[in-house]
Amino acid sequence: MSLRRLLAFRRSLRPLKGGELLALVGAILVIVSLTEPWYENSFAKLSAWETFGPAVALLIAAAAAALALVLSTVTERSTALPVAAAVWSTLFGILAVICALVRLLERPDHAARVCAGAWIAFAGAVLILIGSWQSMRDERKSLYEPAEPTPLPPPPADGASPS
Repeated sequence: MSLRRLLAFRRSLRPLKGGELLALVGAILVIVSLTEPWYENSFAKLSAWETFGPAVALLIAAAAAALALVLSTVTERSTALPVAAAVWSTLFGILAVICALVRLLERPDHAARVCAGAWIAFAGAVLILIGSWQSMRDERKSLYEPAEPTPLPPPPADGASPS
């Protein structure tokens, strides 16, 4: 890729605002939480993968929706796709907060305590929800200014056709 193309691509990228950054941090936290232990029982620590269920699947879907929001915001010229991604990301953010809260309150496999992974997932889900909601409130204009056509000359005063 030539330097000129690289610079043109860089100029076409839109900067992220606060909502998208919060959603990105939330998605990263949810992904990181999947590598941490979520529960501890008398035998061992249990990860999200060992206690996998619909709640974990919805947390992963919310992280994917938040990443789609960030990517569409950065790469799209119009605001249509980022707004649609923000709506879906907000919906999945709501579901993720509920699922993460359920995972904090419900302890599978006779777990004695909740570990850091579940708390990180909850924080990530809350950040995805807040960031997506804030992204919908953002009234960013399109990347390009609207075209302003040149006005046509006024018609002749005597009613004759200008041919």
